[in-house]
Amino acid sequence: MSLLLIIEQDFKKIDFTKEEFQKAEYDTCTFIGCNFSETFLSDITFIECEFINCNLSGVKVRNTTFKEAVFTDCKLLGIPFNDCNHFLMSFTFNQSNLSFSSFYKCNGSKTVFDNCILENIDFSEANFNQAKFINCNLFQSVFNNSNLEKADFRTSFNFYINPEINRLKQAKFSKEGALGLLESYNLDIE
Repeated sequence: MSLLLIIEQDFKKIDFTKEEFQKAEYDTCTFIGCNFSETFLSDITFIECEFINCNLSGVKVRNTTFKEAVFTDCKLLGIPFNDCNHFLMSFTFNQSNLSFSSFYKCNGSKTVFDNCILENIDFSEANFNQAKFINCNLFQSVFNNSNLEKADFRTSFNFYINPEINRLKQAKFSKEGALGLLESYNLDIE
């Protein structure tokens, strides 16, 4: 069964907790100031869509496709991105809060996180090679057996990444941020 195709439409200030969100394939659509909180977005496709100032906290995303999706000034708390369709998955996040979300086993290669709050996120067994973490707070986020090769953490902070259990070849860190790589060694650095 093929989905209805919705192309180049703008959706402004719609509360999808009160209105049904149509199951479809959205291509080059823009969502501005919309509330999707706890909404079922399962089996929906978003291609080159932009979400601006939207609340997507707790959305259900089983088999949801996000291809070249851009989120700006959005609240995306507790989203299990690991439930999404991983084929062609690609994102950009700007000034958004993704705390308590999960990217477990996701392929987030080349993802950009710019000025985001990324607290308590599970990046375990995920591929975020060449990802950019620009000025992000990664407090209590988990990196376990993650591919972070060529990722850029130079301006991010509050992260703890154990180099013995993560792939970090050619990853970039600031001198101050490099302390987050040494925490597992229980060193006294002054």
